Amino acid sequence: MTVLPLASIAVGVLAERKPAMNAWADAVWAITEIVLDMPEMPDWTVLRQDGPRTLFFAGTAEIKLFRTETSNLKHNMDAAAPRIWAVLRPTDTPPGMALQLVTADPGEAHLFADSGNYLMESLPMPAPVADAIQAFIAAHHQEQQHYKRKRDRADPDALGRRSRVEMDDE
Repeated sequence: MTVLPLASIAVGVLAERKPAMNAWADAVWAITEIVLDMPEMPDWTVLRQDGPRTLFFAGTAEIKLFRTETSNLKHNMDAAAPRIWAVLRPTDTPPGMALQLVTADPGEAHLFADSGNYLMESLPMPAPVADAIQAFIAAHHQEQQHYKRKRDRADPDALGRRSRVEMDDE
């Protein structure tokens, strides 16, 4: 069963490629900005070339908001500076990267942080995105009561006793 998001926020991603200063990589990539006014252009369009540095419009993505993630979103929004995480993955086709995902859920971002194959950047959350997420949290968040599980107490007398049948079998 596929769970569909209740809301989504469209954003654009700008990424920069510059030459690497080592023998192990040809280029160094960085996600530089999340934009709300997405230009009408194909993904990976060159916006500016400044010497060896190239700025790309990496493409558009949707920040998907699920009712089950409101506690993670609330945790992010309660921080002094809420963040958005954008993820690029390496590809064999030019320019060498593809836009994988943009999220405001720190739990989802953590999944990509553990993988060495993805480039993930944490960026400041634009105010209109923050406002939309706050409204989503206000509409859908329900505090969950935390119940600590209690184990049954062991019977110390039962631990050392063996039945007569077990003793006769030895």
